[in-house]
Amino acid sequence: MDAEILVIIVTFNGMQWMERCIRSVNASSVPADIIVIDNGSTDGTPEWLEKNGVEVIRSSGNIGFGAANNIGMQRALEEGYSFVYLLNQDAWVMPDTLKILSDAFYATGGYGILSPVQYDASGKKMDRQFAKRCKRYLRRQKDAAVANVPFVMAAHWMISRGCLMETGGFSPAFTQYGEDDNYIDRAKWKGYRCGVVRAAGAVHDRADRPSSPERKMFLKCNGSIARVSMPGFGALLRLLWETVRLAMTGIVHFSKAPFRFIGTLWKRFPELMRYRRQSRKRGAFLNKS
Repeated sequence: MDAEILVIIVTFNGMQWMERCIRSVNASSVPADIIVIDNGSTDGTPEWLEKNGVEVIRSSGNIGFGAANNIGMQRALEEGYSFVYLLNQDAWVMPDTLKILSDAFYATGGYGILSPVQYDASGKKMDRQFAKRCKRYLRRQKDAAVANVPFVMAAHWMISRGCLMETGGFSPAFTQYGEDDNYIDRAKWKGYRCGVVRAAGAVHDRADRPSSPERKMFLKCNGSIARVSMPGFGALLRLLWETVRLAMTGIVHFSKAPFRFIGTLWKRFPELMRYRRQSRKRGAFLNKS
């Protein structure tokens, strides 16, 4: 271990971003180690990383964002890192991002997850989804160095060792989308806050990937999985409420998809409750805590 921060990058055919992503971490004003978990790339990503001296763990296939990150989180616990930094393959940090965030952890109490302000590829405008979910909290808390937020996307997360030991890893209930919502809910249930550090900035380059109406509807529906899985609420009442919510979504948007998703939600309910119970344990979904 050469640093107190382990940067975890999950890749899948990310060669178009990889050089800039890795170079940004190597240029950090504080040292950080890197581990990449590759989910079966076929575009030469793992070969390029190995050629450039980056440690790569190759999974047998695409095991998903959460499961891949859990491999890196487990390594961080075993090797004694103070922080992990989850970095998307299509994202990069500024030279002082990691320092500002780690300093903020030491200067403030109660936070388990901190994010920089996330910008688009220009580095000048906030990432669209970041602005949608976080900008109003930054405005309301304009005098705070760290703004408390109910959610921030996991393209850029620094997680403290204490939070990682208590909360554990990502739940297997989520293979694509919703895992970051669930992780924040669980961290809060364990007593940790989530925040955005105003002085820190980083980039998430995804503007050239427009979202289709079908994908937007899927994300609206998939949120029900995360809400039913919240550890601090009555699960059955939440299931009933989400059933009503999905039905209303279908009516408002003249879509059959939410009504079909109601069946998926009820079918998955026993499985979600099993993972919900496991998520309350210390170090859930990781081998060691």
